[in-house]
Amino acid sequence: MRGAQDLLGTGEHENRLTEHRQVPGAVRVGVGRADEVRIRGGDSGAISYELNGREHGSVEHWVTLLPPHVPHDGRAAGEAGFRKRVLYIEDTRLSGIGRAVDTPSTRDPILRDRIHRLHETLRYPGDELEAESRLTFVLERLQNRLCRRPSAPRPHRDPALARELRMLLDEHSVAGITLAQAGTILYADPAHLVRAFSREFGIAPHRYLIGRRIDLARRLLLAGRRPAEVAVAAGSTINPT
Repeated sequence: MRGAQDLLGTGEHENRLTEHRQVPGAVRVGVGRADEVRIRGGDSGAISYELNGREHGSVEHWVTLLPPHVPHDGRAAGEAGFRKRVLYIEDTRLSGIGRAVDTPSTRDPILRDRIHRLHETLRYPGDELEAESRLTFVLERLQNRLCRRPSAPRPHRDPALARELRMLLDEHSVAGITLAQAGTILYADPAHLVRAFSREFGIAPHRYLIGRRIDLARRLLLAGRRPAEVAVAAGSTINPT
């Protein structure tokens, strides 16, 4: 399983594409492929669209799931136009995606908030672990909806797993590690990894990793290293010019 940076493309639309945001290693940026799932969130206005020969609509703050290989269009449902943001996800990440054809749009404030937070994370390069963590919870919510399962149960404590993940993050504090890689090493579901770690230490894994890098950078600066050298040595992916 690849990380979020390998799975996501993102584009913003206001009746037409108005912005392309570069996501490192993304499958597609701005314009999706026919074999990708589209997760569309409406920021303002209303959208009318035809999917597989049936008319549908979506309004502000609703979420629309568009299966791959199914013809669809989109147009403003009023004079004010609309603004939407779209995530493009590999179709292998969701099972039973064809069920979305009948009811593609839904009002789900929790899902809408998770998608918004993922978009905000993708605006800034260099934090793929956070993007992957947020993607995990978006996909979990969508999968539960497709399978008509109840929401995720209250997370139970798993201190041993949380400590093992912390050791992995410590070992890879500079190079970094994806959530998928950690899940493979620890034989754990990525969503459970994030929940177990957050419940045990009161902080999300990506924030813990950032803290470790900041601590390392502080020590190197106090030792007299130049800021540009420190940025690279502490795992920064941003050009320190």
